[in-house]
Amino acid sequence: MTLQPSHNLTNVESHILEMQGLHPGASGDFTSLLNDIAFAAKVIAREVSRAGLVDIIGKTGVENVQGEQVQKLDEYANTTLMRFLGRRGQVCLLGSEEEEYAVDIDFGSGSGKYVVLFDPLDGSSNIDANVSIGTIFSIYRRLSPNGPGRAADALQPGSQLVAAGYVVYGSSTMFVYTAGHGVHGFTLDPGIGEFLLSHENITIPFVASIYSVNEGHEPQWTPLIREVVHDLKYGHPGGHSGGCTARYIGSLVADFHRNLLYGGVFLYPPTTQSPDGKLRLLYEAAPLAWIAENAGGYASNGQGPILDIQPVGIHVRVPLYIGSRGTVLWIEKKLADPGNGVGL
Repeated sequence: MTLQPSHNLTNVESHILEMQGLHPGASGDFTSLLNDIAFAAKVIAREVSRAGLVDIIGKTGVENVQGEQVQKLDEYANTTLMRFLGRRGQVCLLGSEEEEYAVDIDFGSGSGKYVVLFDPLDGSSNIDANVSIGTIFSIYRRLSPNGPGRAADALQPGSQLVAAGYVVYGSSTMFVYTAGHGVHGFTLDPGIGEFLLSHENITIPFVASIYSVNEGHEPQWTPLIREVVHDLKYGHPGGHSGGCTARYIGSLVADFHRNLLYGGVFLYPPTTQSPDGKLRLLYEAAPLAWIAENAGGYASNGQGPILDIQPVGIHVRVPLYIGSRGTVLWIEKKLADPGNGVGL
């Protein structure tokens, strides 16, 4: 009897090589860069999986540029990505949610034609509670012709992305990415230390069956936002007549990943305390928006596509409505219609 493999044995490295063939003129720099990100994710996953056994949980005692308490795993993930990315000369500039400024790196003998921006450990406030957390990354082509990277190289709208992805560290570790030709997910097999293809060509359902929002912020919402959430909960035109199911983890990557697979919408609207929104455009909203679009979904700031926003700084924040295309378009239309109540 011939034993059959229990799962797809395509690993992330070979899949990236196959995708390279869809980009005429693509160099090995882009392929090796994505592979470096996947390798860094394995290193971070190893530490996340044994966080309770080593002195790597808890706070460092310092604040990051966002004014948030830095977790030890935050610092570890940030250092790991900074160390691994661009080591083979593919990158001219790195930007991290944890760093105040984008970092010029020595692009050595490589072309240095890419910019990588990342949130090293999204949802890190949940680390000590053993809740799923994640890494978000995005890759742009540089705008400047050569030499050290410049700030303008990082300040590009999401529509200019060449790749984006995230890693979920949960009951299993998953690496999900798109280079513009579908969204593909890989699950880490700890026995062989490889990300193996487990979710090929992920497509998000057109209408959401789940809504994800921090309803503890409801007193800080406008009346129109309250109406949107009410309609999601109890049913709205073009949606599920019985309303959506509420699911909110409080870790953006984990909430987005679930909604991507099952069909859902994630909302982080403006509040009286954060009138410009809370989530970072370059490190969170834009890369996830590009993933959503490539899976058939949509992302909006309530007025138009997230991917069309021209960033004016590397830490600019935006409102975010992301997930099932039909539902997000309904939210956008409702927020834009002055006849629906108080606008944003």
